[in-house]
Amino acid sequence: MIKALVLSAAMLPAVALAGQKVEVETSMGPFTLELNDQKAPKSVANFIRYVKDGSYVGTQFHRVISGFVAQSGGFDKDFKRLPSYETVVNESTNGLSNATGTIAMARTQDPNSATRQFYINLKDNAFLDGSAAKPGYTVFGKVTDGFDTFKKIASVKTGIKNGMRDVPQKPVVITSVKLLP
Repeated sequence: MIKALVLSAAMLPAVALAGQKVEVETSMGPFTLELNDQKAPKSVANFIRYVKDGSYVGTQFHRVISGFVAQSGGFDKDFKRLPSYETVVNESTNGLSNATGTIAMARTQDPNSATRQFYINLKDNAFLDGSAAKPGYTVFGKVTDGFDTFKKIASVKTGIKNGMRDVPQKPVVITSVKLLP
């Protein structure tokens, strides 16, 4: 009987642990993220560090390309670049894809240059994924509620500001960020 119970328990599918959730309010509405610290522990720890220190509050979505991404985290509402902690090791070969509604680390050409900027994929962007042949952009979570907010953000008029393209003409600002229990 005990042997049968142990065998039955072993055959049950593993229950996935829910990751840390983060609630974000923007000037265009709220959204909730679920972070995946199992697949991207360094990127999640990095993101949470900025959430806890409060420095994402007041940042704007400074790069919005409808049908591609909405990027934030690096500039305040007045378009001043914000200070960053040290860079994060690229975790783009973690098996997570840049699919619609996922959150990933923005970076420069250097694969290990991500700091505080992140983006939300507005469509499937698998070409941004990493592989053994090329480093990609680290996905570390997904939007679990409020993706409609990104449909609104994606529809804003954009232009050129401070030499950067695809900047919303009226800033879309993060007004609150908090870890959920």
